[in-house]
Amino acid sequence: MMKRKSLEGDICAIARTLDVIGDWWSLLIVRDALGGLRRFNEFQQHLGVAKNILTTRLKALVEHGILQLAPASDGTAYYEYVPTPKGRALLPALVALAQWGDDYLFDADEACNVPVDSASEKPLKKLKLVAQDGRELAVTDVRMTRTA
Repeated sequence: MMKRKSLEGDICAIARTLDVIGDWWSLLIVRDALGGLRRFNEFQQHLGVAKNILTTRLKALVEHGILQLAPASDGTAYYEYVPTPKGRALLPALVALAQWGDDYLFDADEACNVPVDSASEKPLKKLKLVAQDGRELAVTDVRMTRTA
């Protein structure tokens, strides 16, 4: 099996992000952690992922500060995986992926899980790109550039 190239030192923020959370298991683990799952067996049962893969992904997410290990909230000897502020900051990216998938990967009459406001149970408004001055931006208004 070919080992994938690390993008850790890449100048592109997208590439570095994908280096940390770019495989589908990591994003699905983060999705489930943000949704309230905490324990290894909960992730394993919900995702159906092999235990060795889940172990590797959870370890990496902890090492990158996206999840943290905490004593079990029920007082047992177990540990739980809890999203950190860095992990919770991934919610807009997950919402954007879900909204894109709903728009482009499902038929109009096909059932789909979508992000909703937990208070109203209504779907969220589509995420938009907004400039610092509040203007809504189109694709042609955005470019990637080097900082510092």
